[in-house]
Amino acid sequence: MSIPAMNLMTALRSGHATSPRLTWYGPDSERIELSGRVLDNWVAKTANLLQDELDAGPGISLRLELPAHWKSLVWALAAWQLGMELVLDGGPADLLATSAPGDGGPGSGSGTAAGEGATAGFDAVVAVPLAALAMRWPGTLPPGVLDYAAEVRSHGDVFMPYAEAEPGLSALRLPGRGFSHAELLTDFAAAGPASAGGQAETAEGARILVRAADGLDAALAEALGCWDRGGSIVLVHPEVEVTEHLLQNERVSGA
Repeated sequence: MSIPAMNLMTALRSGHATSPRLTWYGPDSERIELSGRVLDNWVAKTANLLQDELDAGPGISLRLELPAHWKSLVWALAAWQLGMELVLDGGPADLLATSAPGDGGPGSGSGTAAGEGATAGFDAVVAVPLAALAMRWPGTLPPGVLDYAAEVRSHGDVFMPYAEAEPGLSALRLPGRGFSHAELLTDFAAAGPASAGGQAETAEGARILVRAADGLDAALAEALGCWDRGGSIVLVHPEVEVTEHLLQNERVSGA
């Protein structure tokens, strides 16, 4: 029995191969657009890096110390394809992916520092630069920290898991609650925009606005729900003004 993340990625690359599934607006006029095929390509490469270099697989936990960002969504999907547990409560985990490997500063998710011994408490630590065109980490990394930007492109575009994950395994750990892989699309994913009567609409194929300022867990819930309904998302950095022009240009539903 396939886990929901595998089925979702199959739908994204087959049914929406060339249409936008994720558009990112970042600082300094940054705009990144990923079709279903390109999104699947990034997720596959990241999953292969986790599996081949870090021995990741079902039941292994990954803590994300990343803000809501298009690369954060890629990491989450890659981990879930492997049957891993995504840790967003700042708690212990086997692996760490962080945008601040040296000091745990702003943009590192919960703000927990990797510290001087960046690999302390983790089997492996991966540094994830957030700049769109980063080919490697900008600066010197702490000893033992893997450079995501420098490594990910060498991995395969197609992902094949070495071990099959069970739907009952933990998929997500949030402060005070958790979800299994079987529950990701049924209980965690956002149900859809509310209608005037307060009921969730199906909104099949909708293109929705997701504000990064609401946090990574909210962005993941919105994205999963939207993609599961055949839609696409426009993820906007907190420093980017959401104007009527942006909403109309991106054909955001309800704009």
